[in-house]
Amino acid sequence: MIDDPLFYLCAVPAVLLYGIAKGGFGGNIAILSVPLMAMVVSPQQAAGILLPILCAMDLVAIRTFRGRWDKTNLRIILPAAMVGVALGALSFRVLNEEHIRLLIGTIAVLFVLNAWFRRGQSEARPAGVWRGRFWGLLSGFTSFGIHAGGPPINVYMLPQRLEKTLLMGTLAVFFTLVNWAKVPAYVYLGQFSSENLLTSLVLMPLAPIGVRLGFWMLQRSNEQLIYRLCYVFLLLTGGKLLVEGLSGLLGS
Repeated sequence: MIDDPLFYLCAVPAVLLYGIAKGGFGGNIAILSVPLMAMVVSPQQAAGILLPILCAMDLVAIRTFRGRWDKTNLRIILPAAMVGVALGALSFRVLNEEHIRLLIGTIAVLFVLNAWFRRGQSEARPAGVWRGRFWGLLSGFTSFGIHAGGPPINVYMLPQRLEKTLLMGTLAVFFTLVNWAKVPAYVYLGQFSSENLLTSLVLMPLAPIGVRLGFWMLQRSNEQLIYRLCYVFLLLTGGKLLVEGLSGLLGS
């Protein structure tokens, strides 16, 4: 088990942020968790520690939203996401992490800027099969290595302007199945060392606290505010990943 106090100074807020996001409040803040923990441990170890906690959070989130999800969207995005997870597992040892950061960051920033410049001009978009499959696949792929599947799937989901609990419930189901699908590959790749699993166990009690806190905040916020927060955090986290990706590639 990791016993460095500095690690827990970063890990505790990282886990709570992920839980708050899974509870439905400001969903894209979850992408800050791995970089925050990576200030003390490697991104790979941070991802290994977080996955069991995320799986526990997902179960709490599923119970919290209790059937409030869009089955049409899930039928479109889930099969594609499973393909993305498989591709992420196959490329885990050889893919440059900075390329993933750069890809996600670019997509997220351009999407938000486009949405803001066209504000007031566009109507809600319905679910689309090919769009959903593309973004679902990309989300599964980027989720595998650094748990960064949020920005790609939000590019597909946010323009539909679903009711806030329906949106968050759909994302809860989506990431529950995506995260549990990653478990066998993480075992095979050695991500679940005894040190990582014991550290996950220590942090596990924070999982339901974070999710419940996020859901409580969601219920007390209006729908317009939730969507604005999603776009703001998507822009901030996309910009962060873009800078990190460029810095890593230029520095290597």
